[in-house]
Amino acid sequence: MQKFLSLLLLLMLRVTLLPAQVSKVTLSGMVKESNSKTGLSFVNITLKKSSDSSFIAGTITNEEGRFSFTDIKTGEYILQSSYTGFLTKYQPVLIGTLSPFLDLGAIELQRDSKQLQEVIVDARPDEVGNKMDKKSYSVASNISQSGGSVLQALKNLPGVTTNQDGKVELRGSDKVVVLIDGKQTALTGFGSQTGLDNLPASAIERIEIINNPSAKYDANGNAGIINIIYKKNKQEGFNGKLALTTGLGALWQKKENLPTVRPQYQATPKINPSLSLNYRKNKVNTFLQADWLYTETLNKNEFTTRAYENGSIIHQQLKRNRNTHFLTTKAGVDWNINSTNMLTVSGLFGIEKIIDRGDQPFFNGDYSKRERMWQFLEDELKTTAVASAAYQHKFKQAGHLLNISFNYTFHREDEKYNFVNIMPSYTGLDSFKLLSDEHVADLMLDYVKPLKHGRIEGGIKFRYRDIPTNMHFKPGVNSPLDINAGGAATYTEIIPALYSNYVFETKKLEAEVGLRVEYVDLQYKVNPNHNTYKSDGYDYTQPFPNVRLAWKLNEQNKLSLFYNRRVDRPNEVDIRIFPKYDDAEIIKVGNPAVKPQFTNTYELGYKTNLKKGYFYAALYHRSTNGTILRIATQAPPSTLIYTVFQNAGRSSNTGTEVILQQDFSTVFSLNTNATVYRNIIEAFTVQNKYPVASTYSAERQTYTSGNIKLNGLFHFVKQTDLQLTAIYQAPDIFPQGKIGTRFSVDVGVKKIIQKGKGELLLNVSDLFNTLQIERETYGNGFTFKSIDYYETQVFRIGYSYKF
Repeated sequence: MQKFLSLLLLLMLRVTLLPAQVSKVTLSGMVKESNSKTGLSFVNITLKKSSDSSFIAGTITNEEGRFSFTDIKTGEYILQSSYTGFLTKYQPVLIGTLSPFLDLGAIELQRDSKQLQEVIVDARPDEVGNKMDKKSYSVASNISQSGGSVLQALKNLPGVTTNQDGKVELRGSDKVVVLIDGKQTALTGFGSQTGLDNLPASAIERIEIINNPSAKYDANGNAGIINIIYKKNKQEGFNGKLALTTGLGALWQKKENLPTVRPQYQATPKINPSLSLNYRKNKVNTFLQADWLYTETLNKNEFTTRAYENGSIIHQQLKRNRNTHFLTTKAGVDWNINSTNMLTVSGLFGIEKIIDRGDQPFFNGDYSKRERMWQFLEDELKTTAVASAAYQHKFKQAGHLLNISFNYTFHREDEKYNFVNIMPSYTGLDSFKLLSDEHVADLMLDYVKPLKHGRIEGGIKFRYRDIPTNMHFKPGVNSPLDINAGGAATYTEIIPALYSNYVFETKKLEAEVGLRVEYVDLQYKVNPNHNTYKSDGYDYTQPFPNVRLAWKLNEQNKLSLFYNRRVDRPNEVDIRIFPKYDDAEIIKVGNPAVKPQFTNTYELGYKTNLKKGYFYAALYHRSTNGTILRIATQAPPSTLIYTVFQNAGRSSNTGTEVILQQDFSTVFSLNTNATVYRNIIEAFTVQNKYPVASTYSAERQTYTSGNIKLNGLFHFVKQTDLQLTAIYQAPDIFPQGKIGTRFSVDVGVKKIIQKGKGELLLNVSDLFNTLQIERETYGNGFTFKSIDYYETQVFRIGYSYKF
């Protein structure tokens, strides 16, 4: 940890202050005659730079007196309005960083033959930077993970890590909402992260990370939002892109199997073809994005030692060979009905087929006797269909918009699990089947009106979500299955919400204040014959405010203060009543009694813009009530472990994050991210009801952890780029345990060929094959120590062609 902190301090000392970068906005207004207040057409409008009066842009007003300028860089300007027979009017204009549209309102001209002298304003270029609440990254520039999944691409982005369960984390928390094109879909999970490890990165244009969401976004996800933007081209005519990436993983065994275990997957193939098509003519734009990802993976290879209070020791291995097919297709049409109205209709279809073949032997303390063998075959088919319609009305004022959209998602989860339970005296053949259908309908209305120094936003959203689920057991001889825990359950959720947001900006101050009010009614109806759980649910009406204040210290430096309140509702799988036998002796069960957790987040951020990059630093604190944790207990004399979600009281996460992006030369650029945080889980006592009541108490847990990520990009001659990524994650805690150090290095090379139309790619993830997960877990009467040597090293080669 001392080495990690020293490296972090050294990184911060290297930062130097240089001139700023810029962004662009649309500026609009209306010119009127001062007496009659009627619009004046054909007025000459000129925009000049205030510092030297250099010409920036010019236009004339339309028949209503309106005008607009697009792609104007942030800074200070003079707007000149001139018309024959009227006094020429000059006015200073500040183009800030918060709003993509600014409206100057009415500019009144007076009739007079005299001409004004030129107005000179002594000013300086405004500091440029984003709102410091959102970072955007191009997937194409992530060379070292091209051809893999979205989860693999996310691992290389600043501020993003993965935890012991493979979930994405932002600043040490996995309470992350994953969106696709700004919407929640079952493809990535409503509040969960389902499908990220299989969703092809080739389908994605860019990824946005939002640490401090405004009131415009849904209130769930205390760690923030990851928004995955699909590819969509709008060039005139017919164009597209065809690509193929293939590779091999698990070329060497990290650790050999225990005796009697079937072979691990080796030399596992990866195949990822993708096709992007676009045709635009006149008022219609049609698009298609299709991707298929096939992988064979050593998905898990965990070696565990279990020690019990009675002195017994069990050694085990859990090996899982996985085959995955994932096809995703998105298609749609943009129809520009006229200059003020636009309709977009799109559909997304995804089908994911997963087959797991696994072995799990259990040996005694000296490996002299195999106590048990569990061999399983899991066959899972997930089907997702999303239909979307979006209508946009543009008012006469530039940036004045009304958006209405409807989004419907259907998701089916069809899972069959068959296992052979080999005991010394008998062999049992058992199986179960899970069928879950998810229906989600979202209706949204959003309104945006630009102001002279900002904008106002407001909107409503209504969601209806229904998930009927059935579990059927087919027990064999001396079956370990709990057949009385099956049956049917239905999850129903209704969420209406209102929000408003106000943005204001001056030369020195930026402010954004918003409020979202959300009502939630969740009901979970349980099969009345279930042996433990009964129907449950909750409802609430809660406010979720957000505030951001920023001070522009000078041309390059900005200081921001954030506050927001957010909620994390338990996912449907968190309350699902059916036992899930992913492990022969560790059984996951949901809990219908789990309630939402509420989090207050405070952040102080600082950003300085560099000549060819930026430096960003933040101090943050998150405080959570009703913390949702998965708690593992046993019910003696049985040695089976049952893990159940519970509300465990208070917890907090306090830390600092720094990001440095700098082009040091035309050859080398560096993106470095480091995070240090302290997790605290206050003492708590909970009772797991399944299969019988079992109480667990935990003392206060505290731990300081962090991570550092170095991303270097080299630009060589003949349009050849090399990317090198190194990721270090310090030890951390989780409920009832801790996870060890993780380290990996990824490398990738990309070369542009065929006059810019073709691209060759070669990359390796986990180059030195060092990534593994080491954990220790402590429960009521047992301890686990495990190391997972799952497949992490993959070699890929790819080619793409644009036409």
